[in-house]
Amino acid sequence: MKLAFQIAWRFLSSAKRQTLIIILGISVGVSVQVFIGSLITGLQDSLVDSTIGSSAHISVLSDDTSNRYIEDYEEMTSTVLSLSDQFTVASPVVDMGGTLKKGLLEKEILFRGFDFEKANTIYGFDLKLTEGSRLPESDFEIVLGQTLGNEDQLDLIIGDTIDITVMGEVHTLTVVGFFDFNVAVINRTWGLGTLSTLQSIINNDEVVTSLEFQIQEVFEAEALGLLLNDELKPMNLKATDWMSENQELLSGLQGQSISSLMIQVFVIISVVLGISSTLAITVMQKSKQIGIMKAMGILDSDASKVFLFEGFILGIFGAIGGVLFGLGLSFAFTTFALNPDGTPVVPLTIEAPFIFLSAMIALIASTLAALTPAIKSSKLTVIEVIRNA
Repeated sequence: MKLAFQIAWRFLSSAKRQTLIIILGISVGVSVQVFIGSLITGLQDSLVDSTIGSSAHISVLSDDTSNRYIEDYEEMTSTVLSLSDQFTVASPVVDMGGTLKKGLLEKEILFRGFDFEKANTIYGFDLKLTEGSRLPESDFEIVLGQTLGNEDQLDLIIGDTIDITVMGEVHTLTVVGFFDFNVAVINRTWGLGTLSTLQSIINNDEVVTSLEFQIQEVFEAEALGLLLNDELKPMNLKATDWMSENQELLSGLQGQSISSLMIQVFVIISVVLGISSTLAITVMQKSKQIGIMKAMGILDSDASKVFLFEGFILGIFGAIGGVLFGLGLSFAFTTFALNPDGTPVVPLTIEAPFIFLSAMIALIASTLAALTPAIKSSKLTVIEVIRNA
């Protein structure tokens, strides 16, 4: 074993230029794997965060068409949380459609009541408030979407009072701020108040219209939603999840994963073919040396191990170089490919397990690529070498 390793090292050392070219080829392949994998993962994380990072992953609603309210919601929240340790945030919500009025102007509005201490963890309201705005702290205070507040005929400012008609009753609220979700529909239609404000409007502080949850593993939402549906059906409740309601987004994410996998597979294949063909040529180049070693008594198995060790050594240096190149390429991309605000166009996600896996794939692929020349060298006989000399 030691002798085979020493011979393999000497073979590689005697052809430094060829060895460096092979290592460079492996390194390029690994660097492409690292960069593409980090890019796709970062893009997926960015898309998921921008679309569902600030929204509920799972919502529990009433399944009773004659009663849209969830009663004893605190007890129901505890029941749901007890079903899985995946839940990280639980927020009760009261949603009511209404009409906002100022003078003769009327605008349709979705008035949403939150326990902001809990809901802020999901929606990040405090990060979306415009300058000078604050979240509602008392009953009958409201923050409005920036687009809605800036309507020419409304022209609202902080401190203004507005009338909102909900369930046929008019309620006067004080505007304490505006928010910008960077989503036109939300900015044009949402109004936010405290949970107690909405419960006062419906005259029942024991009910909500939905329970919203976020979970640790966002891609487990569909399976967890099915579990909740089975458990909650006898209570006339149902669960909806972001995966079932965003099939196009999910298909896009899956398509990105498949394309990334295909790129990496073809990169591995090209690396294997390159190493295999190069080492096969090496067998022919070193046939005299192999013949001499066999004439001196080296076993066929040891002759095979020489080339397996060559593949292994090339794989080690190629993997190390590839990881360094890949990380350097990733760093350059996040440094120079920037949005106008200075943030990366795509924030890459560097994961140590993925880096290690890419390196191990290169190492294993390089070793396996040496099997063909290894087998060929084991079959090479002294007589055949002399005949071809």
